[in-house]
Amino acid sequence: MIRWSLIQFVFKTLIRQLLGRRIAMLKVGTEAPDFLVNDHNGNRVTLKDLRGKKVVLWFYPKADTPGCTLEGKGFRDDYEKFQEKGTVILGVSLDSETENKAFAEKFNFPYPLLCDVGREIAMAYHAIESKDDAYASRISYVIDEQGVIQEAIDKVDTSAHSKDLCSRL
Repeated sequence: MIRWSLIQFVFKTLIRQLLGRRIAMLKVGTEAPDFLVNDHNGNRVTLKDLRGKKVVLWFYPKADTPGCTLEGKGFRDDYEKFQEKGTVILGVSLDSETENKAFAEKFNFPYPLLCDVGREIAMAYHAIESKDDAYASRISYVIDEQGVIQEAIDKVDTSAHSKDLCSRL
């Protein structure tokens, strides 16, 4: 049975696309909001601890769904290239540690999946419009070594996103 929240998410996304509305992303050149959250292994992750490294923060709607899996596999396959460029990959969803852990293990993701169950990161980065939203929008940010937003991406091709980003870093 399809959950009502999923139908609402798909409907809102389609309407936004049809009307040509984009998500109000954080502006390039502004300081990226700090956060403190658990990853899928229960480790505490904070943005300020990653200063000195570039960070790709990619939001995805739901663990272990087709688009999210395709995008996640892309980051997995390009992981070493990102590391060579001094870039940390962080996936973010509203899913629990249990759901994200199963997703990461199933597809051998070598990078952390952040579990934003309190929706603080998604709200701060405009991946959701309200704390009532059940799914994050598929958006990404590139944050530079000083914690400043270098790139804000609101249109993501799940099959090419990782390669596109990696080629620009």
